[in-house]
Amino acid sequence: MGSFKRFGLILMTSSACAALSACGGADSVASPGAGSVVIVQPQPTPAPSPTATPTANITAAQFAAVTTVNGVSITADEQLAIVNAGSNNNVNGTGAALNGIYPASSTSLTTAADPSIINGFFTSTNYVGALNGPSDTAFQGWTCNSTSAEFGGSGARCSAVPSIGTYAAATSVCPTGTIDDGTVTPSGASAPSYRFCRIDNTITTTQNVTLPKIAGVVYRLRGQTEVGTDLGSTGGAGVTLTIAPGVVIAADSSEATNDLLLVNRGSKISAVGTRDAPIVFTSQQNLVSNGVSDATQGQWGGIILLGRAPTAVCATGTGPNNAAGSSTSCQLAIEGVTGRFYGGANQADSSGQLSYVQIRYSGIAISDGNELQGLTLGGTGSGTVLDHIQSHNSADDGIEIFGGTSNLKYIAITGADDDGFDIDNGYRGFMQFLIAAQRAIGATADSFSTEIDSNNAEDLLPRTFGRYANFTFVQTALAPAAIRLRGGADMTFINGIVKATQQNVACVNLVAGAGSGADRTTIRGANADLQDVGPPVFTSIYFSCNGR
Repeated sequence: MGSFKRFGLILMTSSACAALSACGGADSVASPGAGSVVIVQPQPTPAPSPTATPTANITAAQFAAVTTVNGVSITADEQLAIVNAGSNNNVNGTGAALNGIYPASSTSLTTAADPSIINGFFTSTNYVGALNGPSDTAFQGWTCNSTSAEFGGSGARCSAVPSIGTYAAATSVCPTGTIDDGTVTPSGASAPSYRFCRIDNTITTTQNVTLPKIAGVVYRLRGQTEVGTDLGSTGGAGVTLTIAPGVVIAADSSEATNDLLLVNRGSKISAVGTRDAPIVFTSQQNLVSNGVSDATQGQWGGIILLGRAPTAVCATGTGPNNAAGSSTSCQLAIEGVTGRFYGGANQADSSGQLSYVQIRYSGIAISDGNELQGLTLGGTGSGTVLDHIQSHNSADDGIEIFGGTSNLKYIAITGADDDGFDIDNGYRGFMQFLIAAQRAIGATADSFSTEIDSNNAEDLLPRTFGRYANFTFVQTALAPAAIRLRGGADMTFINGIVKATQQNVACVNLVAGAGSGADRTTIRGANADLQDVGPPVFTSIYFSCNGR
């Protein structure tokens, strides 16, 4: 019992959000006055109206999953106590509060807090979840719709052929810096429907490459396509790949090489679409009608951005790093490819910008623990702009972030087969307006809406530090929980909705791999020497767990 008091004290004194005031009053009910007595004939007793069966309060075992690592665990009761120590959380919610990804009502599901008091990156909101009621259009137009998430609006189906435009022999030609891969004429057609313009495998010239929107042109990725070469943690500026709104880039399905786009340290991508003309990265199979379906995934490797911001995990012979992330030698090879590194000491580093971008049907598992995601960020800095991005039907994570300091806003992860948002290796940043809606046909086991990981290295520096605001997680996979938070990470969750649609799937799974009692890594008190600000904080979260 003493440990529960300690958790509550720690959380209340370390909360990142100001307390919210609430007001209310008793209803006034008039008493019947005196008067004459009226005798009436007795009437049959009406049948009672059916009443809804009240939902019983959730148990700790239904709310939280327990995982033991190195002989250390956090009980379900302790996890529920930590959440209840926060403000305005509802742990007894029901799934009926959500209609797909949209709240069923325009009234906030629980009293919201103001995330902007945490950091100026956050937009001030007065609602919980990524969407402000059933008529919010913030995610419409630039996203595509699927059985995983129906955003509505003008967005096409994710399985539909992206907008390529009408081919014309005179104008559908490949621009400078690309390679003409010929035209494609559908079976039975008398004329081509589009031309492939292939991006060179290595963009290393001093002249930057631009991919303009040209009607009837599809840009092609074949194999490992790289922007620049690795200029190291302290090198100069590389090249920039610029992609215009409405451009379609497709991976080459005609050969077996893993197709992917990788931006090396020092170089940049500028892929800035618009709400009505998002940039679409997809598979070649998606260029024909009925070429893909809601079950399609893993047809190419995705996008990798590598930067010079700090990482906590250093390759052998480099590092170690410190709380300031000031090591210029600490670096680590990124997953999914060979010999491409991220890391450095520039927290404000920029790898460019991705805005209004769709990444469809990506994700490849090279081997266990070595995968390509929809979008992989390795050591990207706060100067990297990442907003209005959809990762759809990745065969692995929607987005995985290895270290770095990038902030993200308006991110939709739909149909991922593994985690929605996966962060580790000392990532320190902010995210707002997040949707993770897993595959309707069932993601793989052990797939979380978000997984905050430490790779069993609990006290490496910089310490993972994240703040999620205005998020909606729809957990369909038979994982232990929707949110997994391992040791070595400091997290605050504010203004969220968490829905676990399956019975025996909890909402929260807090994991510690070291320590004992009140000093277990994930739930211990603040410790400046370890860059630890204390246990996780939950504020204004609506939880619907265990299929309720």
